[in-house]
Order: sequence, then C-alpha cells, then structure tokens
Amino acid sequence: MLNIIYQDDYLVAINKPHGLLVHRSSIANDVTEFALQILRDQLNRHVHPAHRLDRKTGGVLLFALDKQTEKLMQTQFMDNQVSKKYLAIVRGHTPDEEDIDYPLRKENGTLQDAFTHYKTLARTELDVPLGNHPTSRYSLVEARPQTGRMHQLRKHFSHIFHPIIGDRTHGCNKQNKLFKERWAMETMLLHASELSFKHPITGVQVQIKASLQEEFLRVLNFMGMDVD
Repeated sequence: MLNIIYQDDYLVAINKPHGLLVHRSSIANDVTEFALQILRDQLNRHVHPAHRLDRKTGGVLLFALDKQTEKLMQTQFMDNQVSKKYLAIVRGHTPDEEDIDYPLRKENGTLQDAFTHYKTLARTELDVPLGNHPTSRYSLVEARPQTGRMHQLRKHFSHIFHPIIGDRTHGCNKQNKLFKERWAMETMLLHASELSFKHPITGVQVQIKASLQEEFLRVLNFMGMDVD
C-alpha cells in the first residue's frame, strides 16, 4: 500500500518510496512494480502522473484522476507555476545559501536555462577518514528548483562540487562506496518534501508535504543532524 498524503476529486498525491519507479520504463525491464500500477489498484481507478520523480528520489508524487486535470497540472509544471521544495544530504560543507544558475544540456544537445536556490539547514563532520581527508563533511540542504530540467538538482549540486550522497550517475563514487560498505546505505538522499500550486479546477491554493522516510532519517540520526 502506498502512503496517500493528499486526495480530492481531481488529484491524489503519495509519499513515493525511494527506489520505486513512477511507471514502466525500457531502462528497467526487470522491474514488475510501479507507483502508477500500485496506486491504480489501490484506488481501483485510473491515475495519470502529473510530473515525474527519479526512481531513487522519494517524496511528493502527484497524480491526476482524469485526463483534463492531468493536462492542466502538466502545463503548470512546464510553466514553472508549481513551487517545489527538496531536502538533500550532500558532500562537504555548503554555503549558508546560494543560487545556482547553470544551463543544462538536453539529450539532443540543446542548452536549457536552469536555476536552483538552496539554503543550508545543518552541517556535520564525522570522524571517518576518506581519501586524503582525516574526516568526512556533509550538509543537509533545502533546495528550491525554479525550473524543471531532467536531473536538475543532481546535476546542479555536482556542478558546485557538493554532489548528493547516493547519486550514482552524477555523484561521488568514493562517497557512495563508503555509505554502502560502512552503513549499508544505497538510497539516494534526495527527498521531494513539498509541492505548492493553485488547484487547476477549484483555484484553491494547495500545499502538499511529505515526511522523510526511514532510510533518510537513519542517516540524519547517525550524522547527528535534525530537520526542524
């Protein structure tokens, strides 16, 4: 059963577990369960993804309950009318806050503007040597992407040399290996914590929040960091 965190006559949102695909994909032919399929069976009705989350990202995932609402919500996402908030644990000590204005390239080579604002919520330093460093430093950040490019947060934090822990594609292999071997952790520490938008049918302002999941909380605990 999926954790439903919002539902009305037109929309439904879940707190997607890390590691669950949104829908069937050619890049994961071995996978038999998807958020779309599970939620459809749970509600006993068709559901339509209003946006996407990476497989390893957890948190707020929004579905529409009919095609008209799906189209209206997808337009809001494409027009950057939806406010998105994420939490991530990254390598190193990040500045108190920063704007990342760095264009990202599409698969066809076209550059797209991409903008992310983030602020640092907590920092920690563990007595764990890695490479030439006698300790290991990490930061908990709250990120607000102003655009919706593919893998935007993963690419942006990699660009500023503070990659997200557990990101195999854009992250730090040494850190990912450390977390797997020392703490048996393979989750990507990126969580979609909040969506805010104007309801496409009723016009009411909607705010949907998703609590952190067990593995993310476990890492925060052994790092000695808290989320207010």
